[in-house]
Amino acid sequence: MGMKMKPKVFITAPFNLQFNDYLSEPLKYDFIYQSKGLQKHIEKRHPECLPYLSLLSSIIEDPDYIGVNPNEKGTSFELVKVMSENVQIGIKLDMAEDYLYVATLHTITPGKLQHGIENGRLKRFDK
Repeated sequence: MGMKMKPKVFITAPFNLQFNDYLSEPLKYDFIYQSKGLQKHIEKRHPECLPYLSLLSSIIEDPDYIGVNPNEKGTSFELVKVMSENVQIGIKLDMAEDYLYVATLHTITPGKLQHGIENGRLKRFDK
């Protein structure tokens, strides 16, 4: 692809086309990217999640839940993986450069996960 990727962005995981079964409009991308700035964001905002950074690819490749945050502007979706904690990853579309990237990573409480499932915002991802 003739995309001028910025050097500070690298591929985290392939985009799983099955995600489109859960999104209101299908996305046609090959990969999900991550910026070097993500680690700084997590160190500052969610330092307890740093250990999960190295697991990003495996979480994206094998999430337990997928959903869309109705409060986010633009195109985005969320993936949740149940581990020793519930790890939630926010993935957004960079409109200007036209690529998907990991915007944030944080943990959510069992209650919040349950609430998301009950109100239909999060759906179990059937692999």
